[in-house]
Amino acid sequence: MAAAAVTDPSTRDAAEVALAVATDVDRGLTAAEAAARLGRDGLNRLEEERTVPAWRRLASQFSDPLVYLLLAAALISLVAWAAEGAEGVPYDVVVIMVVVLANATLGFVQERRSAQAVAALQRMAAASAAVIRDGGLARIPAFDVVVGDLLVLAEGDAVPADARLVDGTLWAAEAPLTGESTPVAKSPVPLAEPAEVGDRTSMVFAGTAITRGTGRAVVTATAMDTETGRVARLLGATESDPTPLEREIARLGRVLGLGVLGIAVVVIATVALTQDISSLQDAVDVLLLGVALAVAAVPEGLPAIMSVVLALGVQRMARRHAIVKDLASVETLGSASVICSDKTGTLTQNRMAVTRIVTADGDTAPQDAGRVAREAVAFGALASDATVAGDGGFEGDPTEVAFLEAERELEAETLRSGFDRVDSVAFSSERRRMSVLATHDDRADVLAVKGAPDVILARCARVRSAAGDEGLDAGRRADLDAAIDALADAGMRTLAVAVREAPASSAEEHHEVDLTLLGIVGLEDPPRDEARTAVAQAQAAGIRVVMITGDHPRTASAIAAQLGIVPPGAPALTGAALSRMDDAGLAAAVREASVFARVAPEHKLRIVDALQAHGEVVAMTGDGVNDAPALRRADIGVAMGRGGTEVAREAANMILTDDDFATIVEAVREGRGILDNITRFLRFLIASNLGEVLAVFLGVVLAGWLGLRDASGAVVAPLLATQILWINLLTDLGPALAVSAEPYADDLMERRPRRPGSPMISRRMWAGMAFTGAVMAAVTLLTFDLFLPGGLLPGSADLDTARTAAFTVLVIANLTVAFAARSETRSTVHRLFSNPWLWGAVGLSLALQVAVVHLPVLNDAFSTAPLTLAQWGACLAMALAVPLAIEARKAVLRSRDRRAARG
Repeated sequence: MAAAAVTDPSTRDAAEVALAVATDVDRGLTAAEAAARLGRDGLNRLEEERTVPAWRRLASQFSDPLVYLLLAAALISLVAWAAEGAEGVPYDVVVIMVVVLANATLGFVQERRSAQAVAALQRMAAASAAVIRDGGLARIPAFDVVVGDLLVLAEGDAVPADARLVDGTLWAAEAPLTGESTPVAKSPVPLAEPAEVGDRTSMVFAGTAITRGTGRAVVTATAMDTETGRVARLLGATESDPTPLEREIARLGRVLGLGVLGIAVVVIATVALTQDISSLQDAVDVLLLGVALAVAAVPEGLPAIMSVVLALGVQRMARRHAIVKDLASVETLGSASVICSDKTGTLTQNRMAVTRIVTADGDTAPQDAGRVAREAVAFGALASDATVAGDGGFEGDPTEVAFLEAERELEAETLRSGFDRVDSVAFSSERRRMSVLATHDDRADVLAVKGAPDVILARCARVRSAAGDEGLDAGRRADLDAAIDALADAGMRTLAVAVREAPASSAEEHHEVDLTLLGIVGLEDPPRDEARTAVAQAQAAGIRVVMITGDHPRTASAIAAQLGIVPPGAPALTGAALSRMDDAGLAAAVREASVFARVAPEHKLRIVDALQAHGEVVAMTGDGVNDAPALRRADIGVAMGRGGTEVAREAANMILTDDDFATIVEAVREGRGILDNITRFLRFLIASNLGEVLAVFLGVVLAGWLGLRDASGAVVAPLLATQILWINLLTDLGPALAVSAEPYADDLMERRPRRPGSPMISRRMWAGMAFTGAVMAAVTLLTFDLFLPGGLLPGSADLDTARTAAFTVLVIANLTVAFAARSETRSTVHRLFSNPWLWGAVGLSLALQVAVVHLPVLNDAFSTAPLTLAQWGACLAMALAVPLAIEARKAVLRSRDRRAARG
């Protein structure tokens, strides 16, 4: 682990600190030295739980009450076998141990796959940091930052380690560390004396965020030696809370366990009272039957399978450009009912181009621009942070790049040649403008300001035309407002550019007054083609799409109409209007408005709260520092992977690596599909387990009617303990996992969103599982009766053959239910061959069952007898009654649904 390199660097000069950590304040560390320090000190992350060895993870698979029950039963059986002379092979013990080991291996493999998937997601979602190494700027994983690294910090960056500021001025949000609610100003000036963490203004700390400004800082501590690490060490390890889905599955297991406990007691008592238990082995056989029944009833494989389904699902999302940071978010994605999206870059292509320029001389296209229009473009390009890239192109914010591209195209660079940028006041969502102070050897220094037209016009006293600068009277303001509205109605983004002679040698916010307007620039950013389709898909799925943007209201409405979010002419609700509303007014407004314009970050937070108050599950996009509170408050915070800040990415639940709205809709579809598949294997496993339990329970209770008695008149169980365990192993081993890999339903995005808090298993689903279990039990018992003499149906086979036939029918019925469980109402033959994994799992299970019936060693182990071809035909015919009965129920349900839809 890294060690703090300097004692209280806040009181020491930056150069002295750099010397102490052996780094260069201009060139940073060399790559070789950084690698050496990383190898020596370890990764820059807080201590996590130590990696559990594989053998211990395997051993943990045995720490389950049901496993304890099986092991105890095996031990008792082994003792009974030894006490009675230890003759033959103790097959009960062997079978139990095979089942226990197979289940443990399956759980271990599933847990490992899930852990590997989660680890891969964590690597993809890991934060990054900008550092100077070998004299050049590099972006590296925050985990790889080492003591001595030279950080390059800017607005929106998450600070990866404790560091001493070398140069620049910036503000840091330190609430996560100190509780300070407002950003703290930072400067390179050393402190005169030691101070508490919150007052160390020459330091930045891991876990905090830069809200404004730029600067460089040399890393003085990483990992657990940071101030955040010290707090983490004091707090100690914490357990993560289970997700709602995990809690529901656990509750389901408890309910089934309690229910079957009563059934097992009845079965054991009935068999014990009606049989002549003359030996210890007889008593053990009865006990094993109860234990097997309990194990069969509780689907202990559910948590492991669910984890695998979730983990593999989020891996698929990552391949489709959506990185979900935690598995619990998948549940919420499947229930999303509102998507609040930014406009620029998410719903649009983020490929800005200057298409119109409005000046006092009129509205013109760029190719027809006169001198004033060209000045507007040139000084708009000056008032930006975009830069020339190494290939001669431009890099930076797309809007600012568009100004530089237009300036080059219009050959307007000469209009600002000789001006050197010396200071600036940064853009922020609250200010909605930025300004740059530039000096010139032969001309007056200039302050160039660019921003939202309404903000800039309010600060302008004059307007420039071909004839010179003139007063900006009410008539000219009205003409400009009309021109701005016309550009906005055409879907353009509008920015105003103004200048003034610099009043001082530094740029200050209060200098942005008494400006001269050069012009209004209209930029086009066409909607993404895929966004139109995605909006339509979301709306068809019952998901409302809301656009939230800082753009002009008319621009927002025009783009929203083009995308199908609102009908043409629908107005946008502005941030100013939101500020005037109380919570009740806003709650009413969010029901109607789907476009919000000129919105500040605090408005986003209120919009989320208002929508959630109506019971909506809200996904909210964001990319800036100030979007972090809304991203955290939303049910699903969605950050931009390309253009977003580290702070936004850390606050979000999901990161879009392509910044595309269509990816959000695809992620919702994936979330729904994952929950759908969890429902499928729940339906299969519980129905199958109910069939096993009811077959044994009803067979014992109705033994007199069904002729399930031996020659002495004692009740015989329709299934033995080893057979029950075998069925349980067959269903959990392959088919259940295969059912969870079913391709998503065709109508997945035609359904309404799942209501928050609604149970995974509805009343209809419970009824369907109970019906399926009852039919399986009935068919199994009728098969037993059909083969065994006496009872309702005539038969002539011996007890072992009759029990083997019933056992085989129940296995085949279970496997047919795997296909039927794919849908509550759709026919089993619908997309029958869509899942090759399921066919493979069913084929393997059938082959194993044939082996149990016909291999002598397995006949002895499972008390089975070989069946003739005719007997196999009878078994197959009886088993097929189960899917036919399920099909009949599905037809009734479809008919009811059609009648309900017609009203």
